[in-house]
Amino acid sequence: MNISKLTKRVVLGLGLSISFISAHAVDWVIDGNDSQLNFISIKKTNIAEVHEFKKLQGSYDSQGQFILDIDLVSVDTQNPVRDDRMKNYFFDVSKFSTAKITATINTDLVDAIAEGASQRFIVDANLDLHGVIKPLKLDIIVTRLVGAKLSVVSVQPVIINADDFELASGINKLMELASLPSISQAVPVSFYLTLKLK
Repeated sequence: MNISKLTKRVVLGLGLSISFISAHAVDWVIDGNDSQLNFISIKKTNIAEVHEFKKLQGSYDSQGQFILDIDLVSVDTQNPVRDDRMKNYFFDVSKFSTAKITATINTDLVDAIAEGASQRFIVDANLDLHGVIKPLKLDIIVTRLVGAKLSVVSVQPVIINADDFELASGINKLMELASLPSISQAVPVSFYLTLKLK
C-alpha cells in the first residue's frame, strides 16, 4: 500500500470517528418557546383548573444529565390577582424563585432512537422546590423529531404533594385570601419539552 492510499484511509477513519462522536456525544438545550409544563389545582373539592409556567429552561448533556429549571415567577393561572398571590404566599418567590428537576437518562438508549421513533423511560429524578429536595419517579416518552430535535413528554401526570415541600401553609393562606373551603394539596403536573442541539 502506498503512502497516498494509507493517508486517505487514515483521514477517512478520522472523519468517521469525528462524525460518530458528533452524532452521539452531543448536548441539548430546552427550547422554551416549544415547551410547556402544566399543573392542575383543585378547589372546593371538585373544581379543577389548569395552569402553567411560561418560562422553562434546561439541558440534557452528553453524560446523560438532565436539568429542567422552572421559573416560578412565570406562573400563569389566567388570573393576575391569583398569580400574585401564588408568587408571594405559596411559592415565596422572593426566596425561592426557581424549581429544579434533575435526572440521569441513559444516552446510549437515547442515541439509539431512530428519527421519528420513540422510547419510553422510567426515570429516577429529584425535585428541588421551596428549599426541599425530594425524589420523583418520571414516566416519560422520548421521541427523536425531524430536524435534530428531541421531545420529552410525561406519560402520566406527576403528583406533587404540597406538604412534602413545606407548602401546606401557603395553601392555607391562599384559601384564606380567596375565602375557599378547600384547595387540594395533591397537584398533578404534566409536561411537553422540546430539546434542540446546543
